[in-house]
Amino acid sequence: LPVDAAVFAAAVADWRVADAAGQKIKKGEAGAPELDLVENPDILASIAKHGTLRPRLVVGFAAETQNVVPHAQAKLARKGCDWIVANDVSPETGIMGGDLNTVHLVSADGVEDWPSASKTEVARRLVARIGGALAGEGV
Repeated sequence: LPVDAAVFAAAVADWRVADAAGQKIKKGEAGAPELDLVENPDILASIAKHGTLRPRLVVGFAAETQNVVPHAQAKLARKGCDWIVANDVSPETGIMGGDLNTVHLVSADGVEDWPSASKTEVARRLVARIGGALAGEGV
């Protein structure tokens, strides 16, 4: 890809329906329909492992409900990206639908626990870190 950094902030569904209905499925005597699911392509891993066209910095996100940092560390290794921005999205955190966020920046160098801040401030801090990494201030 002709980019220096790729940030994968959107959560793509892990699964999709194997055969989508061509029309509305109506209630009827047959009961609830059975859905066969297939795994979606892993966009983050595909880009992170792209070889010569890989961006210099690949950043993924992990929205977790338990064991946030260990799951993010495993995701970092599995996906082959440089950083994972991880947060706890359990209902009691209020992160989903709220303005505050507490994240952990996970890399091969370790884990940085960022203080709770507005989502806008977290984004600004992440953009500054990306800029610094691309300028040679370390990943």
